[in-house]
Amino acid sequence: MGETGSITLPGTAALTQVGRLATLSWEVLRAIFRRPFQFREWIQQCWFFASVTILPTALVAIPFGAVIALQLGSLTAQIGAQSFTGAASALAIVQQASPLITALLVAGAGGSAVCADIGARKIREEIDAMEVLGVNPIQRIVVPRVLAAIVVAVLLNGLVSVVGVLGGYFFNVVLQGGTPGAYLASFNALAQVPDLWVSEIKAFLYGFVAGVVAAYRGLNPAGGPKGVGDAVNQAVVITFLLLFLINVVLTAIYLKIVPPKAL
Repeated sequence: MGETGSITLPGTAALTQVGRLATLSWEVLRAIFRRPFQFREWIQQCWFFASVTILPTALVAIPFGAVIALQLGSLTAQIGAQSFTGAASALAIVQQASPLITALLVAGAGGSAVCADIGARKIREEIDAMEVLGVNPIQRIVVPRVLAAIVVAVLLNGLVSVVGVLGGYFFNVVLQGGTPGAYLASFNALAQVPDLWVSEIKAFLYGFVAGVVAAYRGLNPAGGPKGVGDAVNQAVVITFLLLFLINVVLTAIYLKIVPPKAL
């Protein structure tokens, strides 16, 4: 009789990775409330995330707001609804574009650096040394970085919303000849507070996902410097896919729960 080899079912490896990622997410949530909290490390990581994302995020928000305003301005002009350009463009920026821009920059700039840092510690066996010394690497290293990603994502989301709306206002009023009063009045007529809340909730979840995925790939590199580089690329791609999936789910839930504002 020959040896019986184990059979790997299709998708088993993917399900294993999903399970490990979910386990790390739960461990991070539990470790947040444990003491001692690494306050200094958290402040340093917040500053790092902010320093590498503020300027690129603001610069990306301007063309996003411009494109949305110009496209919607052209469409509303064709159907004779120019007075609703401000509301449509502002709501599109606040609800959809702003959280996604923030998350993509946090994951692409900050998350990749976090993944590279943790991956380098892993291949140098620093993580194993911490565990031998009785130090929980999740609490010591991962939690401050995940919380920093969440805080910076939420704050940057507000910045992107303001910059994007101002950019849309400028391009609609100056380039397309829109009326400033109609732009602002339509926004005030259709926008509501839950629109801002759902935007911040999205930014909160996006920041958490970006931080956890970056930490997970950093803690599980393939081995060697090349493995760390591959882990960084995988972390960014996985985060982007998860962000768009979460955005679809949250948007569908929001549209079902929150009724539109009546004119």
